[in-house]
Amino acid sequence: MTRHVRVPLRAFEEASDRANGELVRLNMGPFRPYLVTHPDHVQHILKTNQPNYIRAGMFWDPLGPLLGQGILSDGAGWTASRSILQPMFTARYVDSLTQRMAQIVTELIDTTVAPGRPIDIAETISALVHPTIVRLFLGATISDSDIERLAPAYDTGVTSRSIRLLLPFVPQGFPMPGDSAFRQAIKTIDEVVYPRIRYAKARGAGANDLVSLLCQARSGEPDADRLIRDDMVAIHGAATETSVTALTWVWPVLAERPEIAAKVYEELERVVGPGPVTMAHLPELTYLRMFVDELIRLYPPGWILPRTVVQSDTVGDVRIPAGATVVLSPFLTQRLPAFWERPLEFDPERFAPENGRRRHRYAYFPFAAGPHSCLGPRLFLMEALLLIAGILCRYRPVLHADGPVVPRLASTLRPPAGLSMTLVPVRPT
Repeated sequence: MTRHVRVPLRAFEEASDRANGELVRLNMGPFRPYLVTHPDHVQHILKTNQPNYIRAGMFWDPLGPLLGQGILSDGAGWTASRSILQPMFTARYVDSLTQRMAQIVTELIDTTVAPGRPIDIAETISALVHPTIVRLFLGATISDSDIERLAPAYDTGVTSRSIRLLLPFVPQGFPMPGDSAFRQAIKTIDEVVYPRIRYAKARGAGANDLVSLLCQARSGEPDADRLIRDDMVAIHGAATETSVTALTWVWPVLAERPEIAAKVYEELERVVGPGPVTMAHLPELTYLRMFVDELIRLYPPGWILPRTVVQSDTVGDVRIPAGATVVLSPFLTQRLPAFWERPLEFDPERFAPENGRRRHRYAYFPFAAGPHSCLGPRLFLMEALLLIAGILCRYRPVLHADGPVVPRLASTLRPPAGLSMTLVPVRPT
């Protein structure tokens, strides 16, 4: 894998191509994890024998100071957080937020999107997603200035330690590029989050925003503020980072596939017209939903899911010792030719309702799977449909890129930094 030090994702792709679904051991110098791609093996690790594969080591340890010991951890901390948070992410609760989310997204598009000139795609999507999630879950009491501090801090938090993702054998105490920026990002996040906790506790029961609900659930627990902080940071970070990363890929995909873009535009003209998008439109945006499903098949935000083996186990025909690292990757599994026809072709039709029944349950897991599956896929889908439709019912994107857009290394699957586009109004103003 050393041949691809500058494009490490390509090294994983080549290893997966050679393995063709079989377990292989990667040569990363002193670190030699097992690459797992076959859906049967994914199911064994994430569901059948899930307690034996924990979130520790590669990926998790470098991000531990940011993510904390809550819903993105393992063991007792995860169990407690899951039991508290799961009722807050039911379909009924998420649906109750949708109309408010639609209003927020429309307002932000009105005030944030600058048509007629080049705009940074990631920055623009972040400026739409972060305030939406913060206002929905942290309530309306947080200031715009604090929201503006959170977005770049989260961005720095998940990108600044990218090099450590591939060098897990380097001790955490050994200084590496990005460590200082990572610590500053955590400091900024804590400076925003802890006052929200104190405010919610002082306000008392009655409010139903995420912070207040967490405070009520953790009342009287030792170290409650830190536990609340960890869940707030994890939920907000997962909700915003997943959405921003996935929705940044929308625009190069539309630019590179005009025949698919035409179908998206036709549906939006027919269903939404000039807008604004409302909750009532969403059930009719069937092709756009298929588009989003295919988007996160080819470009799943969480492209890598490492686990540490607790006790020796056999996966397929391979014996894996205790303490080893297994690396699962939705990015690779969702491109396996044995389970996906024309796997590198972007084809929303593969997610037409009649096609889903033929798919292996663990051939598609963009939000992980099993007990540790993400709480928020429905929330992501609602936000994705509202944001994409909200922009495209008013504008057409013109991408500024020289050649194909390829991912860059981070804890999530991000396009290159600085990718830009111009939004051209569909109708004269």
